[in-house]
Amino acid sequence: MRLRVFHAPSATLALSAVREALGEDAVVLSTRRVGGGVEVTAALDLAEPELIEPEPEPQVTPPELARHNLAPGLGAGFTGQSLAAALAARLSFEALPLDRPILLVGPPGAGKTLTCAKLAARAKMAGHTPIVVTADGARAGAVEQLAAFTRLLRLTLAVAALPEALAKALGAREEGQMALVDGFGCDPFDEAQAERLHRLIRAVDAVPVLVLPAGLDAEESAEIARAFHMLGARHLLPTRLDMTRRLGGVLSAACTGLALTEAGIGPQVAHGLQQLSPQWLATRLTDGLPREKTA
Repeated sequence: MRLRVFHAPSATLALSAVREALGEDAVVLSTRRVGGGVEVTAALDLAEPELIEPEPEPQVTPPELARHNLAPGLGAGFTGQSLAAALAARLSFEALPLDRPILLVGPPGAGKTLTCAKLAARAKMAGHTPIVVTADGARAGAVEQLAAFTRLLRLTLAVAALPEALAKALGAREEGQMALVDGFGCDPFDEAQAERLHRLIRAVDAVPVLVLPAGLDAEESAEIARAFHMLGARHLLPTRLDMTRRLGGVLSAACTGLALTEAGIGPQVAHGLQQLSPQWLATRLTDGLPREKTA
């Protein structure tokens, strides 16, 4: 507190001096007559005023999303309209860009090899002959697993773990021919593994598509998605949507800037993929796995 004493011929002049020196917030403590006029003692409280922060508005999660273990604050972004419309406004949905080589990337065990087989089977059933390559030469049984699928589809499988070998394997690719590359299980937070993946992408100008299993912790999924996004991934293909009940991890990963594309909905190679759309995802979030209508 700051105290000052003012002398003036009259009380009016003394109070005027107080306001001029200390401002309108000054408090007059005492006034008394003295020889030659008036003495006024005034004070100014210099303590910082207490700031009362407004209470934050509650983050409301739509009831249909409440059970999906969304990351904190994420649910509020899907309010105010129908769930399908909210998903369309908040998230991106895109088809796979098949005019360039597709490189399936993701952490170990995400379902990349099975997804590669599903994409190859769908192309084969549509009358196309895709080039299928595996870049996962280290994991035990990885080549054998994909080779078993390609034999059934009567497709040739190339093994190319190095960027140079991958470029050579895709060198015979005809214009417009689909190319599918099963990437290795990559820890995107490991500098050496991230650099290896980056070299594979650059070698053939591939489109890295993140394959990520549903059911992971929401914040963990978002961190993994952001890491692969920095390595060039722009599309998200979630797997295990047939068995996972809570999809907070999928939504959190999609909110990092990745476009939702296909989704793995079962172990069947021939019919185990689903093109994602806002309406399909809204139904999956509210009612479970959508089923095909029967006549």
